This record gives sequence, structure tokens and C-alpha cells, in this order.
Amino acid sequence: MQKFRISSCAALVFACLALLLLLLPAAVHAQEYELGEGDLLKITVYDNPDLTTEVRVSGEGKITVPLIGEVQVKSLTATAIGRKLAGLFADGYIKNPQVSVFILEYKSKKVTALGEFTKPGLIEMRGNSTLMEMISSAGGITANAGETLYIQRNIIKGGTNHKDDITITVDLVKLLEGGDITLNVPVLDGDSIYVPKAAFVYVNGEVRNPGAFKITKGLTVLRSITLAGGFTQKANKNRTEIVRKDGKSEKTIKAKMDDLVQTDDIIVVPESFF
Repeated sequence: MQKFRISSCAALVFACLALLLLLLPAAVHAQEYELGEGDLLKITVYDNPDLTTEVRVSGEGKITVPLIGEVQVKSLTATAIGRKLAGLFADGYIKNPQVSVFILEYKSKKVTALGEFTKPGLIEMRGNSTLMEMISSAGGITANAGETLYIQRNIIKGGTNHKDDITITVDLVKLLEGGDITLNVPVLDGDSIYVPKAAFVYVNGEVRNPGAFKITKGLTVLRSITLAGGFTQKANKNRTEIVRKDGKSEKTIKAKMDDLVQTDDIIVVPESFF
């Protein structure tokens, strides 16, 4: 019986820990999140049920609270709003007010997905969203996507209205295939996120599977031919050529197998007649 009681207690402890782990991220998430337009709040004033209300943040970043009226809350956290409201209620309305603010809906963050996303366009995010969450909301990236993602962001210098544009570059191969979590950066309201189309090389002639192939870092002529299934028995390997764009014209150069390919190169493997 003693052994059973210990096991039961252990199970209860584990259950409590599991529940705590589920609730803790949401609590931390809510405390760190900065409010913006469209967020829905529940405001509770303890021992004053008539003042408990649900209110949505306006386009000007304000909420309307009983007794107080309009209050600016844009870019404040839920904890900071609670403190601000407590101070306002204490100013001639309630003695030692206890105010809690809970975020019911996150609606304020909008980012634009451009380029090689499955569902490009305006994406509405909630809370402290990350780049991976944004990519998922946009349906993922297409098979034609390049290896680099760009985040265009406007930042406001402290104490001024001046905005600076910055560009954040993310290696998609390291993020999506390598699992580099340091690249899973937060996305902010107003971000424009662009994934360009990959560059392609074209392999024609005496190869087993002619076609277009995505250019990856360090892709050589030989590797491109390998992607095309390799040479056929009729291939004249030594006469392989590259047709390359040169401004508005094209030039044909003799290919070396260890040459790096360039965007829109056409690799031509001729037939051997001997």
C-alpha cells in the first residue's frame, strides 16, 4: 500500500508539472507582448465587478475604460497597462485598486509575404510570432524558392519620429534544413518578408534527363550534369559548352567540369560522331 501511495503522489506531481509547463509559456508570452491595434483585452478590477470589462484596442492605440475614459496603451505590455490603470483608478476613484489585464485575442501584427510563398500576401500574426510561424502561416515556401530570405523592417529611433529601413538576411537552408534556431527571429508589425525565386541552370543535349535545375551554392558544371542524370553513351564530354548571357547578348564558352555555373546558364552537351 505504501508503494502505491508514493506512485500516486508522483503521478500527481507530474500532472501538476505538465499543467504548469503548458500554462507558463502563455503567461510569459502575454507579459512580454506589446499591445497594438485590434488586440482584445479583459480588464478586471478586484472587488469592483461593475468596472470589469472587455475592450479592443483602437486604431489610435487607445482603450475606453469605465470611470477613466480613453487610455493610450499602444506598445505597452499587459502588466504595464495594469499598473497604469491602477494608478488612474487610484487618482480619486478607488482606494488601493488591484487591476489585472488579460489578452483575449492577439490581432495587431500584420506582415507582408512576398515572392516564393505558397500563399503570399498580407499575413495576420498573433503575439510574439517568429519567422517560422510566419512561413507556416503563408503556406510554406515553394519549390522554386531561393536559399535566402529578406526581412525589410522600419525602425523608429528612440525619442524621435524618424524611421530607418533595415534589411535582415536569413539563410533558409540553415533555418529549414539545418534547424538553426538562432535564425528563427521574431517578426514585427509592418515587416515585409521576401523570398526571391531561385536561380536556375539549364542542361541540354546528351544527358539522360535534360531540364532546369536550381542553382545551389558551389554548383559546378559537372554537378549540374549529374543532376540531369549524367552523360549518355553518345555524349562528347570534351566539347561541352556553356551559353551564357552577357548583357543583352549571349556568348558561348568551352565548359570546364569544375566551373561554377551562373544564373540562366545553358549547358550544352553535344553528340559524339565517333
